[in-house]
Amino acid sequence: MKRKILFGTILLFISLAFTSCEKLSGCKTCKQVSTDSQTGDVTETADTEYCGTDLISIEGKVPVTVGNVTTRWQCH
Repeated sequence: MKRKILFGTILLFISLAFTSCEKLSGCKTCKQVSTDSQTGDVTETADTEYCGTDLISIEGKVPVTVGNVTTRWQCH
């Protein structure tokens, strides 16, 4: 019985160890880019590095338009 529990525990540990979490561990540098549709002026914030769930959250945001200015995230 102890062997079965030990075997199950080892199997569970190996399964968890090899689970791919690449998407959560990747990092990118992102900035906000605002474009004025009337004048064509473009303003950018400073580059900031985001990783894991913060990066996923930022990449999932849609562009926001207020008046003539559209702001979006740009990651590379």
